[in-house]
Amino acid sequence: MNSHPDQPSSDLSTPAGQSQPLTLRTKPNRHFPFLSRHPWVLATAIADRGKKGGERRADASSKPSAGEREFVAAAGPADPPAETPELGDAVELLDHDGNWIARGLYNPASRLRLRLYSFSRNEAIDDAMFARRIDEAIGRRRLTTPSNLRETGERLIFSESDRISGLIVDRYADCLSVQFTAAALLSRGPLLIEQVLQAASKHGTPCQRVISRIDAATARHEGVTSGRVAEVESWSRGISLDQAVVPGSQESDTVWYQHNELKMAIDLRDGQKTGGYLDQQANHAEAARYMEGRRVLDICTYTGGFALAAARAGASEVIGVDSSEKALEMAQRNATENSLTQVSFQRADCFDDLKARRAENESFDAVILDPPRFAGARRQVDAALRAYARLNMSAIDLLPPGGILVTCSCSGHVSRADFLNMLVDAGRKRQRDIIILQSRGPSPDHPCAVSCPESDYLKCVIAQVQ
Repeated sequence: MNSHPDQPSSDLSTPAGQSQPLTLRTKPNRHFPFLSRHPWVLATAIADRGKKGGERRADASSKPSAGEREFVAAAGPADPPAETPELGDAVELLDHDGNWIARGLYNPASRLRLRLYSFSRNEAIDDAMFARRIDEAIGRRRLTTPSNLRETGERLIFSESDRISGLIVDRYADCLSVQFTAAALLSRGPLLIEQVLQAASKHGTPCQRVISRIDAATARHEGVTSGRVAEVESWSRGISLDQAVVPGSQESDTVWYQHNELKMAIDLRDGQKTGGYLDQQANHAEAARYMEGRRVLDICTYTGGFALAAARAGASEVIGVDSSEKALEMAQRNATENSLTQVSFQRADCFDDLKARRAENESFDAVILDPPRFAGARRQVDAALRAYARLNMSAIDLLPPGGILVTCSCSGHVSRADFLNMLVDAGRKRQRDIIILQSRGPSPDHPCAVSCPESDYLKCVIAQVQ
């Protein structure tokens, strides 16, 4: 009986006239995440490369014994060394025994050495595969969002969650904001952008403008040179990054779009992520339902997502705090554009601001916490949880009994259970009861791939503090 084509096999035969595929093997017992279709293969999971189809452990201090030399001489010349993959090469991933697992794209400069895209031996990593997955991803959004809302914002492609690791695409009205997080995809960059434009039009949200970017941290981790970054940015179209900001302008570094029935602007050039926080869009609207008539403090307001939604919902006063001058300028512009006069913005460090308000005996009916990612790696989780606890305890200090706490974490390495346990600890230390009204995740356009738990990153808790 023939084995199923997708099952692991040591048979790496190729059709006549084709070269053997490039292969990498995992270290012993390091292959299990990839059998579960996790797409990230770190360099530490890959065995040392040796002869083609195998590995050897390099040890310059050891020399072959006389018996080993005699065996090698009798065996004849050694096979040539295995070909070393280069950036963007398709590579077959095998377990330590040589059984086939998956196929991915290689980056020798990245700690994330191999990104897996195909878990079927019958599916090649080619232009057709990416075109198909892009179309599927944007079609997936139409399951939750109608196509007639063209002035809104939405995430069209979410990297691992849409089986296109290293590509994030957000739509703001008629503009695509494309962010590359994998250097191995850059050789296909213009093609991927064209495919996204075609699929967006097919699914009812045609776009005329494109901003393409790769942020500095990603470039550093992926080994992307400044020249290559400039090339990625040159793929933008319909966007002039030097003109003055004019609402509704078709040639500016700012794009205006509808965000929960508010007119919002995002900075395509210097904004965080792809310019805005579309993952919080539904949470902005839901949290606002609790804000009518309340005095609200929004910590880490960025461009005012929570603050402006609260003001529009009838909050009596809203103060937004952020450490970024540019973000606050954009937040104020958004408030003015929407004629929201009961909201103001102040520049300060989040921890220092909460401490100072406590010292002045200030009180708020609601406090919103939406800090940046505190844990960028697993080793930082404990420190991140301490920072979250400190921030939440400071917020609790400003709330009277019955006050509303909206607290968020976008750290993918901090689990929802860890985050809730942190709140338990914060309540215990402040001798206050925290009653969860809603425990939420990101907006529906940010799906989660169960094989990649890191894609379930956003936690948003709406609670009452007694």
